[in-house]
Amino acid sequence: MSLQVSCGVDRLASGLSHPLLDGRRIGLVTNPTGITADFRSSVEVCRSLESSRLTALFACEHGIYGQHQAGVKFTDELDAGLGIPVYSLYGMHKKPAPEMLDEVDTLIFDIQDLGVRFYTYLSTLLYVMEACAENGKSLLVLDRPAPLGGTGSEGGLLEAGYESMVGAWSMPIRTGMTIGELALMANDKRGIGCVLDVVPLKGWNRQLEFMDTGLPWMMPSPNVPTIDTVRVYAGTCFFEGTNLSEGRGTTRPFEWVGAPWLEGAFLAEAMEKHQLPGVHFHPVYATPTFSKHQGELCGGVRLFVTEPQAYESVRTGLAMLHEVCSLYPEQFQWLAPPKEGGRYFIDLLTGGEAVRRRIGTAEGLREIIGQWQEESERWLMLRKPYLLYE
Repeated sequence: MSLQVSCGVDRLASGLSHPLLDGRRIGLVTNPTGITADFRSSVEVCRSLESSRLTALFACEHGIYGQHQAGVKFTDELDAGLGIPVYSLYGMHKKPAPEMLDEVDTLIFDIQDLGVRFYTYLSTLLYVMEACAENGKSLLVLDRPAPLGGTGSEGGLLEAGYESMVGAWSMPIRTGMTIGELALMANDKRGIGCVLDVVPLKGWNRQLEFMDTGLPWMMPSPNVPTIDTVRVYAGTCFFEGTNLSEGRGTTRPFEWVGAPWLEGAFLAEAMEKHQLPGVHFHPVYATPTFSKHQGELCGGVRLFVTEPQAYESVRTGLAMLHEVCSLYPEQFQWLAPPKEGGRYFIDLLTGGEAVRRRIGTAEGLREIIGQWQEESERWLMLRKPYLLYE
């Protein structure tokens, strides 16, 4: 089958020259998703560039080779094969420190993200842009598809004061933008001042989902194995801020949610009353092998997306939170802040306190959905000048 779409790294591998690369020392921010259509890694591509020299690698959450589980911090290391440093951006530093950039003129960013605010690769991109601006370095983003297409967005905008690694800027939960487009928008709207360019996709349009592109799918992180996971993630990830399992340690992370005290049949029945489009809720038992409720039999529900184009992940996640709060007021809990006076994790995920304070009542749910819909529509207007694709 002939490929329909070429990513930025494919174009680089095919001999595309760029002034930010010629004669420059290159630092590469990547992970296993940095791969060409014919399965060459971005590391290999950058190492083979004749006009520049690869001098450093930079690793975000999960590590340069995807070897770390969610939330695992790690330190710098030396790549034995290349003899160059691998700097951690998920440990002591979230942003490249000045000394990490001493041997770098241009940073290349090549990572497949999910187009979701709290997926940490977006935050890493923004921190990298800030470091480049502060240290006089340039940044070249090798663009990749928005995995669910780029026609819409979902969720409310992050409120000021709730910035974190799971939300570094005021954007909706699902942006509907490629990572290159988002970089251009943030650089302008935030006034970062990064010397930035994007190597755009070839052959992609906003209606194409990842599985339409002919490109190989690599797991962006250990608990996002498939596009089915990506489709539900923007809503079911809310359960990371609760005492329910979001499916980590099962074979259906984020597609299944449960707890030892939950009756899946009750929750499935309650969810059907919402008449949410494009989704079926099915009671399923599971025993997580790690993470929350490890080794405990849990009742829960699995989400089956029956009509992908109609399905609304964020609205579905909110409705699920609402029903669990209502059905299990004694058992359900928000995870407490790790430090006294700190933010609740659910507040960081949802971008403010509204969900934690108002979910559980029908009026509160309606108000949140309405407000988030208005903010999402406003985002679609704000992003227009930065879109690279029709």
